Amino acid sequence: MLLKIIVILVIILLCYSIVPTYLYKLQYKLTKKNNSKDKVLYLTFDDGPDEKYTPCLLDLLKKHNIRATFFMVATFAKENTIIVNRMKEEGHCIGLHSYEHKNALYQSKSYTSYDFEQSVKTMEKLGVDVKFYRPPWGHCNIFTNHEVKKHNLIKVLWDVMAQDWEKNTTSHVICDKLLRRSKDGSIICLHDGRGKDEAPSRTIKALEKAIPIWEKEGYKFLTMEDYYE
Repeated sequence: MLLKIIVILVIILLCYSIVPTYLYKLQYKLTKKNNSKDKVLYLTFDDGPDEKYTPCLLDLLKKHNIRATFFMVATFAKENTIIVNRMKEEGHCIGLHSYEHKNALYQSKSYTSYDFEQSVKTMEKLGVDVKFYRPPWGHCNIFTNHEVKKHNLIKVLWDVMAQDWEKNTTSHVICDKLLRRSKDGSIICLHDGRGKDEAPSRTIKALEKAIPIWEKEGYKFLTMEDYYE
């Protein structure tokens, strides 16, 4: 009897979230494009804004005249309105990364709806007309697509990660991964918030090394708005 219950629960989990997540990722890969005639990279940042690290990152991007895309946790955005306003003024693209950074694999229909409603309302109050959505960990459930369409959002994943959130990594390792894994048209996912043991500081140091190299290689940096024009 116990075995049957376990099997049923596994099937429910597969149908509710795991299969939709993999179908979502497959759909993303099949529809990904790169219409730019130039060599381009798309820098994107999740889990912020963070009052300590995000301003330092913005300083670095401003130094190199780079516009990036920030997928924000709405509750963090609400606590850091000055940073949000700075991003808007400096031409960065702002997208959603959920309301409280909870994993959709384990969230109910009602919470999924609540997550999107509160996220969009929060960003509207901050004067941000969000167009793009990246789910935490790239996970979704059977109700995610409905909410995305309901709020006229575009789902965005990534091509490149450098595991910059890990506790035991270094800025050198992150930089090396970025340079090896990135290519023309890559959507790069990094983090300006959360992470272990001041992880975003290592990300910023890695970018301080990587950006000049990319620039020498002839790369330009665009946002998700540029990508979907």
